[in-house]
Order: sequence, then structure tokens, then C-alpha cells
Amino acid sequence: MHKLLDLDLNNKNLTIRVDMNVPIKNGIIVDQTRIEACIPTIQKALDNNANVLLVSHLGRPEEGSYDKNFSLQPVAESLSKIFGVTVDLIKHLDDKSIFSGSSPIQILENIRFFDGEKSNSDNLGKVLAAMGDIYVFDAFGTSHREQASTHSAILNSRNACAGLLLEKEIDALTKALNNSDSPYTAVIGGSKVSTKLELIKNINLKADYIIVGGGIANTFIKASGYEVGQSLYEESMLDIARSLLKDNKIMLPKKVITSLSFEGENIQEKSIDDISKDEMILDQFVTEDMKQVLVNSNTILWNGPLGVFENKNFSNGTKDLSKIIASSNAFSLAGGGETLTAINNFIDKDDVSYCSTGGGAFLEFMEGKDLPSIVALKAKI
Repeated sequence: MHKLLDLDLNNKNLTIRVDMNVPIKNGIIVDQTRIEACIPTIQKALDNNANVLLVSHLGRPEEGSYDKNFSLQPVAESLSKIFGVTVDLIKHLDDKSIFSGSSPIQILENIRFFDGEKSNSDNLGKVLAAMGDIYVFDAFGTSHREQASTHSAILNSRNACAGLLLEKEIDALTKALNNSDSPYTAVIGGSKVSTKLELIKNINLKADYIIVGGGIANTFIKASGYEVGQSLYEESMLDIARSLLKDNKIMLPKKVITSLSFEGENIQEKSIDDISKDEMILDQFVTEDMKQVLVNSNTILWNGPLGVFENKNFSNGTKDLSKIIASSNAFSLAGGGETLTAINNFIDKDDVSYCSTGGGAFLEFMEGKDLPSIVALKAKI
């Protein structure tokens, strides 16, 4: 695909699809991470005297109607502070001030306010594509969605390219997926095997070890013949779990933290062969063999916590894991909302080689699937 630095940006008008779907409470942005991730591409455009029109979605408003609760006004104000210029919020697609205002940076109001975004409308895609000289796609977190701003606009543009963030994401994920150095260890946690089954199957072909955590670990523990009491697990996934266990790559916890409730009633340390029928497994220990595998790894993929880490009573497994990964010399790739929250809670994210900005897109890429936005960009060559 064309990359941002492959093209002449000088004095051009750039429409840049970004992912600034940030959490906002009472008009205040709670987490600026996604905005900060877009800065390099915007700054590179400004360095080349280009004008920028940003396009993003925010939340899930009813399509086709304005809702102030989902307005990008707080994002415009945040960008104004970051770049030291007034960032105009454009509310209409036919606004005459697009690319001709007093500021080099503008942002279109929430793209989901406009009819046709979710349905990948060719009409909306053509309007977005025609606005500027180059359509820059830099929203990896939305690249798995076939929508007007993430697909049709790319295909209908005169020139389209990947932004710096997208390029960085693809390089890091490709390294972990196809160009990894052994030994390769994957840590896959979370609540359900079913939501991560394709990831586990694909990584099982590439990794040397797979450490499972959370409800996913419970399903594998149950499939191994152990009692899991009232723990979350998936009955429908037991046969698949048994099949995956035959490859001897999956590492199960040997010691766990149990409770009679999520609130922490009667918390105990238990061996997995000593779980009572009234107990729930809510956290797990990083065993010595898991630690040694991680320490000796050259590639580590991390997606999902080991326990209910939001409760401090059940956070130690995820905390210990994050510290081991942070101190590792391996190329480490982390992705998924809960994983990034754990990293921000327990370690310096700079101690992880790369933290992906994608959730669903991260999963689908690592499952080996083609993402619509990336396919569209490649089609422009």
C-alpha cells in the first residue's frame, strides 16, 4: 500500500481518518491515548504545509441525527491545546470553509451523525474522498469495519495511503504474527474461549507456548478433568479445548485464587485439584514454569488478563504477569482494551515493545483475517 512518506504532501489538502473514539465524561476526555497516537501523522502533514481535515467516529449515536453527547467538540478543544491552534469543528459536509479556514487543522463532526456511514454508502464515501487531495487512513482500530469512512472513501479517492500509526501497527503485528523469533509465548486471557477461539487456533500454529488465563483458563481446566465449581467456563467449548490441549502447548495454572463471590467472600489459595463446588476461580498464580518460559522468550504476545483484575483481591496474577513481561528482553506485543488498562495500572507502557490501539481489529489481524481498510488501501496500488 502507499505510505504517507511515499507521497508529496507539500501544500496538499489531507483528509485523515483517525480513531479518536475516546472516553468522555461530563464533557471531559478521560483518556487521551487515542488522540496522542494520531499526533505523528498530523504533525508530519503540518511540517509539509498541508491542511488537515480529521474524520472520526465517537460512540454509537443514532445515525443521521446530531446528539451533543457524542459531539467531537471536546476532541477539537483537546487538539487545539496540543497543536496551539484553533481546531475548527465542521458540522456539515458541504461547509465552504473546509480546507479554507484560518486554521490548518479542522475536524469533521462525528462521522456517525451522517447517513450511510455504517452501511458503507458509496455516496458518502465519494463525498469524503472528494474533499481533499489525499485520503489518509490512520485508524487501525476501525480497519476491521467495512464502512463509508474506512472503506468506500478509500476506494473512491484519487490518492489514498496509510498514515504513520497504521504503518506502525501493521509492522508490529506482522512481526508477531509472521516474522517472530522463537521461543514464542502467547498469553491469552479473558472470559470466553469462543471469542478468542480463532486467535488461539492461529497462534497455536506459530507459538511454542500458550499461557491461558481468566474464564478461558477455567474452560481448559474443566476440559482437563478438574472441578471448577461456580467458575465461569463454556460447556460448549470443552471438546475444542480438549483437542487444543493435545498439542501440549497450552500451559494451565496450577494454583489459583478462589472466592465464594465476586466481592471476595472467603478468599483462598487453592490448587486446581482442590476446588470446591461452591467456589469460583477469580485469579491465578504465574507459576515458576510460566515465568521461566516468559523470561526465555524472544517474542511475547499478550491479549487478556489472568483474573478479575479490576478487583484488587484478584489482581495479583495480572500484575505479576505484566511485571515479568515489562522486564523481559523479548519483543512484546500487547493488544485489547483490558490488556492496555492492566498495563497502565501496573507498569510503564514503554516497557512493552508495542501496545496496539486496536481491539477488534487487533484480534482479527492476529487471527490471520484480511481487514477491509487494509484490503482497500492495497487495491489503490
